Amino acid sequence: MNISRTTRFVLWSFMIFGLSFIYMPLLLVVINSFNTNKSFNWPPTGFTTIWWEKAAVNTGVRDAIMLSTLTAVFATIIALILGTLAAAAIARYDFFGRDVISLLFVLPIALPGIVTGIALNNVFTNFFGGLTFFTIIIGHATFCIVVVFNNVAARYRRMGASFEEASMDLGANRLTTFRLVSFPMIRNALVAGALLSFGLSFDEIIVTTFTAGAGQTTLPIWIFQNLFRPNQAPIVNVVAAALIVISIVPIYLSQRLTQEKK
Repeated sequence: MNISRTTRFVLWSFMIFGLSFIYMPLLLVVINSFNTNKSFNWPPTGFTTIWWEKAAVNTGVRDAIMLSTLTAVFATIIALILGTLAAAAIARYDFFGRDVISLLFVLPIALPGIVTGIALNNVFTNFFGGLTFFTIIIGHATFCIVVVFNNVAARYRRMGASFEEASMDLGANRLTTFRLVSFPMIRNALVAGALLSFGLSFDEIIVTTFTAGAGQTTLPIWIFQNLFRPNQAPIVNVVAAALIVISIVPIYLSQRLTQEKK
């Protein structure tokens, strides 16, 4: 489709403005992580890597990263198992209440995080004896399941059921059919769902605030607690800059894995 030069100029202007509005603050965070001035006045007064060196040996940062990583890994594993089973059941079987169950699986990610957090906090404190590391994992898994479910269900719908039916017609049972036919076809969707689930869990703060026990500090909570402390602010900037750079990799891989091949 051909468009006029004026229309092209307007569209490019809107796109540049939108991308600048989104990414300029992120760029400022990266630049300020090398700023010699703790107050982050603009323009930067000098270049230094001392804040990166201090962040690397900060025990609070390392403990928070370890806790966030473990939480994200376990939440992702739970999401992969439950989300894949639910997607396979809803995409391949017709039963009473299927649409309702599909809605219930998607609903947690649509609810405000504070609502989910309060609900889980009430359940854990009143019926399960309090908040622990495992309550954080369960809290994160509630919305990570949605990501896996959506990715896998969409892949099931696109690939149809003919290959699986042919496999079972030839004598393979359901487990063999899944292992040799279904799994290779949904593998990319699983990887993409796992990457997105890990990223969502790693940077979750609202649900974590209501489900974390005493002394359980994930990286987002550590950042929030130290953001307004003058001595810790430069280190917070370094951690935020590192997360921005690291986040590019899983997002890029997830996009490549889920895009349609031409």
